[in-house]
Amino acid sequence: MLTSEMIRPDGALVQVSDLEVTQFGPAVEVKNENERVIISGVHGAMVLQWAGDHTVRISGVRASWAEIGPLPSYAAVLPGGGPESSLETLETENAIEVSSGQLRVRIEKQTMSFIITDPAGNALTNRHQYYTGDNHLQCRGGITDGAQIYGLGETTGFLNKRGERYTMWNSDVYAPHVADMESLYQSIPVLVHHHEGKAFGLFVDNPGKIIFDMRANREHFRIDLETGDLDCYFTAGPALKDVVSRYTALTGRMDMPPLWAAGYQQSRYSYMSQEEVLELARTFRAKEIPCDAIYLDIHYMDEFRVFTFDPVRFPDPKGMITELRKLGIRVVPIVDPGVKMDEKYGVYRDGDRRDYFCKTKEGLSFQGEVWPGISVFPDFSDAEASRWWGDLHRFYTDLGISGIWNDMNEPSVFACESKTMDPDVVHGNNGMPITHGQWHNMYGLGMSKATYEGMERTLNGERPFVLTRAGYAGIQRYAAVWTGDNRSFWEHLAMFMPMSMNLGMSGIAFCGSDIGGFEHSTTGELLVRWTQMGAFSPLCRNHSAYKTLYQEPWRFGPEVEEICRQYISLRYRLLPYLYTAFNEASQSGLPIIRSLAMEFPEDPRGYTVSDQFMYGDSLLIAPVYRPETEHRVVYFPPGEWIDFATGERLEGGQHRMVHAPLEVLPIYVKAGSFIPMTSPEQHTSDAGWRDLIMCYFSGAGDFSSEYTLYEDDGSTSRYRQGQYNTLIFGAEEQELTLRLTYRYEHQAYGNRRKSVLLVIKNMASMPKSIEGLELIGSVSELEQVHQGWAYDALRKECHIRIPQQQLWEVVLNK
Repeated sequence: MLTSEMIRPDGALVQVSDLEVTQFGPAVEVKNENERVIISGVHGAMVLQWAGDHTVRISGVRASWAEIGPLPSYAAVLPGGGPESSLETLETENAIEVSSGQLRVRIEKQTMSFIITDPAGNALTNRHQYYTGDNHLQCRGGITDGAQIYGLGETTGFLNKRGERYTMWNSDVYAPHVADMESLYQSIPVLVHHHEGKAFGLFVDNPGKIIFDMRANREHFRIDLETGDLDCYFTAGPALKDVVSRYTALTGRMDMPPLWAAGYQQSRYSYMSQEEVLELARTFRAKEIPCDAIYLDIHYMDEFRVFTFDPVRFPDPKGMITELRKLGIRVVPIVDPGVKMDEKYGVYRDGDRRDYFCKTKEGLSFQGEVWPGISVFPDFSDAEASRWWGDLHRFYTDLGISGIWNDMNEPSVFACESKTMDPDVVHGNNGMPITHGQWHNMYGLGMSKATYEGMERTLNGERPFVLTRAGYAGIQRYAAVWTGDNRSFWEHLAMFMPMSMNLGMSGIAFCGSDIGGFEHSTTGELLVRWTQMGAFSPLCRNHSAYKTLYQEPWRFGPEVEEICRQYISLRYRLLPYLYTAFNEASQSGLPIIRSLAMEFPEDPRGYTVSDQFMYGDSLLIAPVYRPETEHRVVYFPPGEWIDFATGERLEGGQHRMVHAPLEVLPIYVKAGSFIPMTSPEQHTSDAGWRDLIMCYFSGAGDFSSEYTLYEDDGSTSRYRQGQYNTLIFGAEEQELTLRLTYRYEHQAYGNRRKSVLLVIKNMASMPKSIEGLELIGSVSELEQVHQGWAYDALRKECHIRIPQQQLWEVVLNK
């Protein structure tokens, strides 16, 4: 327990960023090597390389150009991407200009400070400057007055990070996550500077300890490295979406997940036996609460040995998994990196014989205590060791498992001052040894990469799912992430919103939090509010800790159970919308949970909103995050908004107090939007929606909009060979008519649909006619035919059923 002893007046502490530094300049030599330019200064050198049309890599090193060989490249950055043409340099009395394509870097000779512009000389970034000190490097960048700082991955606090300070050092943090916590499990060193709708990004590719300080000086930020080079990638905007899309082009984008991973998931530390797991699944089905996955925490293992099942608690894992699959439920077991030192344990013997574990500087296997006791740790910097680890997952896939949960992979080490591996532990790094202090933040990414690739090799074309606690830039290519050991605090419910928005702006689209809170014990009210928000999280998992109250949806009485059922079912009805958003993330890198600043860049009133978010580009979600609260203020960005539940029209550009009793989550739709839905199911089947309900939210004015729906089989990698569909829905709305169209842009996946149901919301009166379609007596009668229309006066909805075909057009006369 921490006490006031921590702030004794004699406890002075010197931070790395407080140490004296010296600027690199003045410049003394320029060398153009065609694909890179080296500018040597008195105290350091800068190496410029292009990493795409809108991204330039500017590395700061201590050596002169004559000593600079190829710079290290970590797994965060995808190979290739540089310009096809050579770099051009222009030197004047006071400056050096380096240019290629869309970017130009102007370096002042005296200080070696630099700014990036477009070819016309318009500034795309603020001024930056590199410094060197005793055993560390520093970057300083200007912060425009009134600007916001976003990104920085998994950090606590509000959306705008200006005035904060964070340390990129993956840490197992069991203490309550509070706003002044500088390190958590994920380290994503990408900073996004945003001002008046224009943005640029700075990614520092160094997996050692990095400090981002936006607190010491309001006019600039400082980035301090304890090890290695200052390897910076600057990405030009101008918009936030441009920056995120180009950053993810550099570090990679998520693959399409299996559809079941988009469903509701239930977990606990731990479900203690096979029978408890089966009874849990049967209860979900009996209560008709949708569920697609149940997690197994460490107690499923034999004395916490990974790649084992406890023979007493789980005597027939294959039989259990088979029965769960019949119920439509997958199993996701936890896999930690610590391998128990036990000569009777085959995984340890084999890894030790092959020399696949991390080493001390003396050449012995590093030993540390975790759940199994004294353990050793695979060296994921080594390709052979990683492949060995990945192939071990055949143990799970042969049982019918296709999802794995990576935990404790910071890596966490007990009874050790650093709570992780010693900094001087050595990673083989494919023949180029590197210390753990230099490579630490890569460990979780390396484990997830090995796991994902191993699962791919053994699943025969089925998509794997990996969930990880620790990661680094690029983790989105291999795993979803969750925000670790939160608590059943209302503050932690609220904290997920800005945390997820900044994770999204750091390239991680597939993220979630432990619904209900992990540690502490939740209440029924908190579980309801968290489930409501969690239904709109990309990852939707309820998880609770050992010795806390069980928090499955039915544990707090019938009212809580019913509300949770409604919102989990709503998530399943909206799966076509979520799955399409996953596809957009895989193609463009844009996140699913988005800040208002990202979606409405011209509206400064939304730049710092931390307590509501956009779900895709059309749904505004405003969770209630305080106890015993039935009202909250919602900010509506410019435009027209429609209450998802009531159909009430609301003008944007204003704050409004809304009523939200326990059973209500405020959800709003941008007028003129398409929202695809489907019939609710108890679990997912495939993403070729048998029942496709395309809802169009009619506005009060004239609208023109388009929406592209994505669908595939939801389970295999065949979509990579082009076996998917994209359907483009269009709307042209005027005072007297509404023209709706759909067409297949790409059609190579055969779904089972016979018709598509179009639902026009907010039709105040029955249409006069719909060209070419017959009026059917009622909405219920319309369900029995493949073509026609009906009007629901109570709900003010017009339902139009049209046959499934390549192309269709509907003209509605108001």
